Amino acid sequence: MNAESLAALVDEVVAASPPGSTPPAGVAVGVATRDGGPLRMATIGWRDADASLPLTDTTRHDLASVTKVVTTACLMTLVSARAVDLDDEVQHFLPAAHSGITVRDLLLHRGGLWEWYPLYAAVDDPTDVDAVHAFVDALPGRYPRGQARHYSDLGFIQLGRIVAAAAGSSLPDAVAELIAFPLGLRSLRYGSPDDADDVATSALDDRVEMTMLDTGEPYAVPFRSSDFAGWRTAPVTGSVNDGNAFHALGGVSGHAGLFATVDDLATLGAALAAAGEHDDLWAPPVVAEFYRPGPDTGQSLGFRRYSVPDVDTDVLGHTGFVGTGIGFVPDAGIAAVLASNRLVTSGTPVSSVDLWHAVLNQTLHGDGDG
Repeated sequence: MNAESLAALVDEVVAASPPGSTPPAGVAVGVATRDGGPLRMATIGWRDADASLPLTDTTRHDLASVTKVVTTACLMTLVSARAVDLDDEVQHFLPAAHSGITVRDLLLHRGGLWEWYPLYAAVDDPTDVDAVHAFVDALPGRYPRGQARHYSDLGFIQLGRIVAAAAGSSLPDAVAELIAFPLGLRSLRYGSPDDADDVATSALDDRVEMTMLDTGEPYAVPFRSSDFAGWRTAPVTGSVNDGNAFHALGGVSGHAGLFATVDDLATLGAALAAAGEHDDLWAPPVVAEFYRPGPDTGQSLGFRRYSVPDVDTDVLGHTGFVGTGIGFVPDAGIAAVLASNRLVTSGTPVSSVDLWHAVLNQTLHGDGDG
């Protein structure tokens, strides 16, 4: 894919979107393969809200829920090292959490936890991370454990804490030790408010999350935007867009908070696609367990599964709300990544899922440009 074909792809997604939809300020895609050849990359548009700073190959992006892939990869390492067992109860690592829920349940989104909850509005002092974690531990489940899949940010908040507990370190240090350093991912790290050098702006402000509270869409919660006074009113650059990660968890969580370049994200995807060549990190039986489909359609342990028309095998990976995505084809040695700031737009943002499926389709069917 080159810049011209990427621009055409974005135009097609916008044309198929609801009236009033407008493209992201900037979009970058990358494709990596196991043969170690050069990353095939295309970049268009801007990394800032003023359209004054072009998106570049070295721009770091808010990964949003693509952070969950890194959390999952960390757990693959810890399970391979027998520091975690998939059927360990969460209480083994987080004693105050609800009993009966296992690590496997959380990875499959079958723990029965709330999909999303505005933790910053629910606690007296959202800057007290320990108090926020205690609230998550005590919050009653929303669904019966194990009966059905209910995608849950809260489940991955808990999984990030399990990674830290099992590694015996902070979550940033665990990510560095378990994944970033071994794979040479120099840009992969959690963001901070002053970490804005060559970082893509992820949103114009907190208006999207405020709307989630006020409309109850996509998840109804017992709060409104007026219940929280700390909303950001300026473009979000260098700090995580996700409200719970930023306002309540100090920018560090298992569900959101990581930043990386497209290059490093593609390197991670290629490593996961060729996991058998990284048995120093991931034991083959563990990889097979994590990559196995089910029991719910479109889900493996920690990874979403994406089908592409006329392609026999599923793509494993995850999308992120701000317009990011990572996908890889196990054993085929190919990985694709998307980094866009779809919320930086004058109109209605296009769907990150629609963008992602378009990128996957283009990557796996090809246009002669890679």
